[in-house]
Amino acid sequence: MAAACGAGFLWGTGALVVNLLIVRHGLSAENISFWRFVVGAVALLLVFGRPALLRRWPAHAPLLVMAGACMALYVLCWFLAIARIGAAVPTLIALCLPPVLVTLWSIARGRERLDGGLVAALAAALGGTAFVVLQHGSASGAVALGPLLEGVALSVASALLYAVFSVVSGGLSQALGAGPATTGLTLVAAATMGLAAFYTPLAWPQDLPPEAWLLYLGLVTAAVALLAFSWGAARLSPTALTVATLVEPLTAVLLAAWLLGEAMTALQWVGAAGMLAGIWGLGRRDADRAKEAADAR
Repeated sequence: MAAACGAGFLWGTGALVVNLLIVRHGLSAENISFWRFVVGAVALLLVFGRPALLRRWPAHAPLLVMAGACMALYVLCWFLAIARIGAAVPTLIALCLPPVLVTLWSIARGRERLDGGLVAALAAALGGTAFVVLQHGSASGAVALGPLLEGVALSVASALLYAVFSVVSGGLSQALGAGPATTGLTLVAAATMGLAAFYTPLAWPQDLPPEAWLLYLGLVTAAVALLAFSWGAARLSPTALTVATLVEPLTAVLLAAWLLGEAMTALQWVGAAGMLAGIWGLGRRDADRAKEAADAR
């Protein structure tokens, strides 16, 4: 659970960096996503690129390609939705809908029991996230119907892609190990984002500040964060995994308050407490289930 929350925390630091690169340096979402995954893939290959570790890739190639493409596209859809209708609604949809979808899938597959504890933990985590995100503001002024519909559709697409990625990544991490699985996923994500070159230039920035921030995004929010996510995915239920990464928007809001002087409201603090309580409840639920399985053996 700590690993999954750590991944969400690192992704939350990346939110401010992405905003900086878009607003101050004029980089596109496609450009940022491409170089983020390229830098992350290079770093992971340097650590896990031993032939013995990578020989297992071909046997899992279809799932690697599907999950890696989903990983790249859910981020891109989220960025594109934010560009159309602001950050609040896309963030709420892209982060809160996946736990619901994953939970429904897990219940249908018999991997989760629908009971009061599960409903209470999900309600606390998702409700808390809604307070944190919506109180942080949205797009200024009215949004035209066309961009609004596009933004909502892109947000829902991002949520669906993230849900698929979360469900598949746990099995890949168990089969390949967190390091080789993350390396393969990041390589596929970089290749997927490379296709954006067919309709938009993918240029490495020439001045140092944006170059340094791209290195941070690649090394920290791609390589390290995705490795932590994969490690947690191999040990958590898909529901607990997706809920744990809800700390991402909380991290971004806390950093904005600390670095940019954006004060948090009382409702945001209440939401943060509810979110953390829900994450803790699902972590305890997973731990109790693992103990029951061990005792049964």
